[in-house]
Amino acid sequence: MFLQKRNTIRWILIVSSFIIVSLILWNTYNFFQKFKNEERTKMEIWANAQQTLINAPTTTFSSNGESVDLDLPLKILRSNKSNPMILVSIDGSIQTQNLDEKEAEDSLYIQQKIKQFENENQPIEVLDNGEKLSTLYYGNSDLLNKLKYYPMALLLIIFLFGSVVYFFYRTAKISDQNKLWAGMAKETAHQIGTPLSSLLGWTELLKSMDVDSSVTSEIEKDIDRLQTITDRFSKIGSIPKLDLTNIIKETESSYLYLQSRSSKRVHFSFEAPNKELFVQLNSQLYSWTIENLVKNAIDAMRGSGELKIAISETEQHVKIKVTDTGKGIQKQDFKNIFKPGFTTKKRGWGLGLSLVKRIIEDYHKGRIKVLTSELGKGTTMQISLKKEG
Repeated sequence: MFLQKRNTIRWILIVSSFIIVSLILWNTYNFFQKFKNEERTKMEIWANAQQTLINAPTTTFSSNGESVDLDLPLKILRSNKSNPMILVSIDGSIQTQNLDEKEAEDSLYIQQKIKQFENENQPIEVLDNGEKLSTLYYGNSDLLNKLKYYPMALLLIIFLFGSVVYFFYRTAKISDQNKLWAGMAKETAHQIGTPLSSLLGWTELLKSMDVDSSVTSEIEKDIDRLQTITDRFSKIGSIPKLDLTNIIKETESSYLYLQSRSSKRVHFSFEAPNKELFVQLNSQLYSWTIENLVKNAIDAMRGSGELKIAISETEQHVKIKVTDTGKGIQKQDFKNIFKPGFTTKKRGWGLGLSLVKRIIEDYHKGRIKVLTSELGKGTTMQISLKKEG
């Protein structure tokens, strides 16, 4: 009920935002058109003033002896300080205003401006008793040009704001998911702890009954494994403690355990330098990483094939490679396989490799990637950890 209500509120906010933005854009458009019409009216008045000046007598007195007042048309003609314009007379003479004086001397520049002004505004003809005296070409003022780009700037701001909100929401959602998984992991560890304690008691009872020691020894190994798994889950969501550890010995230990409990149809091999290599490591989480990689490799080979674990070193790093002869991974999925929920199995949660990536990169500050993969031939996964000492 709460989630449904929250989704309803979210959609109401989205629709309301869309309506508000649409109204702003519509009002901006209307304002732009109104301002454009006012500029045209101003240019038409200017054209009328130009006509009055052309038709004025050469003296300050008309033919009937009355004085002619040219102050107003002259004032109108001088008042235009914003709109660039070109007045072309029928005899071909050109008069410009609010254009660069040097560039206005170039006829090619004038022709380009005339075409530009024609696209921006319809030219105004200066007439005298129906006879065309000249044509006025004018462009938009700087203010109108800036206003024209205002809706795009507004949309850009809204887009950026929406992106910030989206990433904030996404980050919050991922954080909630991480907390959920961490809580589930800790609860799982807690639930396993009760039967595990009981199994320890039953093992001690079997020992007292003189049961074959090899049987109780194997049971103890599996109980230790369950204890390790419990410790792994309990560490999810918290910062694990790292200790200086011989990576070769730790990897080999995990390798031997998995080899003894895997199908005989999987041929294991292990290669490593004949010396110790130390890294800062949490042994339990690292063994979980190797276990996940090996199990994924066995699944990819459908329980039959060759699996190789190889350790090498560079000047600053130790590299652990897990190679199988399985079905391979498509190149476009090299990064997707580490995303939570991504899986190519019919049954699977798609969490194994996402946990591996978190253990290696978040907890150990290392790197894990698909080194190579070829469909039908196999895959090599590589872990890189910083070498110590």
